[in-house]
Amino acid sequence: MSQLSLAVGDIFVVAKRNVIKIYRVPEVLVFVLLSPIMFVLLFAYVFGDSIDIPGSSYREFLIAGIFAQTVMFGATFTGAGIAEDMQKGIIDRFRSLPMSRSAVLAGRTASDVIYNVLSLIIMAITGLLVGWRINGSVLDTVAGFLLLLLFAYAFSWMMAYIALLVPSPEVINNASFMVIFPLTFVANTFVPSENLPGPLRAFAEWNPVSTVTQASRELFGNIPPGTPEPTAWSLQNPVLYTLIWIVVIVAVFAPLSVRRYKRANRR
Repeated sequence: MSQLSLAVGDIFVVAKRNVIKIYRVPEVLVFVLLSPIMFVLLFAYVFGDSIDIPGSSYREFLIAGIFAQTVMFGATFTGAGIAEDMQKGIIDRFRSLPMSRSAVLAGRTASDVIYNVLSLIIMAITGLLVGWRINGSVLDTVAGFLLLLLFAYAFSWMMAYIALLVPSPEVINNASFMVIFPLTFVANTFVPSENLPGPLRAFAEWNPVSTVTQASRELFGNIPPGTPEPTAWSLQNPVLYTLIWIVVIVAVFAPLSVRRYKRANRR
C-alpha cells in the first residue's frame, strides 16, 4: 500500500473519531445548532426594521452575512478540539503511533466540516421562516453553500495553527475571537460596506469575509435589481477573490500547522 493510501486511511480514522464524539457529547451539537438560530432571530428582529436596504429587505441582505459569520465561528471548534487534545495528552498518544504526521490535523479539519453543514442547514431553514428567499438557480445555490464550506475549511487550518501556539484550551477562544471579530464586523456582513467610514470601508471591501458574503448573496439571488456595481475589484469578482484566499490560507497554514504539531509538547 502506498504512503498516500496509508495517509488517507489515517485521516479517515481520525475524522471518524471526531464524528463519533458528536454522538457521545450531543450537548455540543445542540449549542452549535442553537447559536445560528439565535443570530438569525436577533439580527432579523432587532435590526431588521432599523437598517434600510434599497430595493430589498434587510432579512434577505442579512442571511448571507450570518452564514459567513457562523462558518467563521464554526472554525473555532477545530482550534478548541486540538487544544483540548493537547492538554489531555491525546496528541502525544497519536504521535507515538505509526501514522501520518498530518493525519491528526487533516482529520480534524475534515470532520469539522460536518458541524458547518449542519449549521448551514439549520440557518437556511430559520432564514426561510423569517422571510429569506433564494432567488438563484439550484446550481448557483449549491455553489454558494460549497463556497461557504470551503471558506470555513480554510479557516479551520488557521484555527488549528493558533491552537498549537496558545498555552491552554482556555486561551483559544479569546485568541480566535481576536481574529474573527474584526474580520466579521468590519465587513459587509450586517451593513453595506459603503456605509462605513473611509479606512474601514477600504478594509471591508478587500476583506475575504466581505467577498464570501457578496458571492453568497449573488449566488442566492439576493442582490436586488438596480444595485450599484461595487467599485472594488474584490467585490466585483467575489467568487474568484474568495477562492484565491481559500488557496492561500490552506497553502500557508496547513504546512505551518503540521510543522508546529511535530514540535508541540503536552501542556
